[in-house]
Amino acid sequence: MIIRKLFKFENAHIVRNCSTLRCRENLHGHSYQVEVLLESNYLDHGQMVYDFGLTKLHIKELIESFDHAITLWDGDDVAYRTDMKKHSARWVELPVSPSAEQFARVIFLMVERVLSCTGMVNGEREVQLHSIIVHETQTGYAQGFREDAYSPLMGTIALESIHFSPQVRAEWSRQDLWEVLLRGEQLINPKII
Repeated sequence: MIIRKLFKFENAHIVRNCSTLRCRENLHGHSYQVEVLLESNYLDHGQMVYDFGLTKLHIKELIESFDHAITLWDGDDVAYRTDMKKHSARWVELPVSPSAEQFARVIFLMVERVLSCTGMVNGEREVQLHSIIVHETQTGYAQGFREDAYSPLMGTIALESIHFSPQVRAEWSRQDLWEVLLRGEQLINPKII
C-alpha cells in the first residue's frame, strides 16, 4: 500500500544552464508542493502504513528547511553564493543545481535517511520511501524514485555536501539533527504525539 503526505514551502533559486533565460539568469521563486509517498506490505498497530503525524517530525523539519530560503548550488559563482549568504539568513546549499528534478532527488535522500534512522515503536514494518514528487508550479512537477536519487548519470549527491544555514538549523527540534542523520544514529519515534 502507498500513502502520500503533502508538504509545502516557498523558495528562491537560480537554475544555471537551463534553456529558459529568465530561470538561468534571474533569482526567482516558487510555491513548492512536495509529495512524500511511503509504502509497506504491512500495517502498524493503528492499522496504518505510517502515522501521518509522525511525518510531521523530522521529515517535515528537513523539508521546511527550504521554506522562505534561497537554495544555492555549490557549483555556482563563489561571489554570488557569498552575497546570498550575506543577505539571507535562511539558505540551503546543495551539490547539484536546484531544479525540480534535483529537489526530488535531494529530498528523496533526506527522507530515506530519516526513515533508515528512525526507531519504529508502533508495529510499523518495512516502511519504505516509494518516491518524491516536487511540484514547482501548478502545471509542472518532477517525480524521483530510488534509482534516480542514486543515479550517477544525474550527478552524485553526497548528503555530507548539503549545508543548512545557522538560522535554518536553529529552527529544528534539535540543532544537530543533520549531523545525527549523517552519522546514522537512531531517532526513536515517540509512542504518542
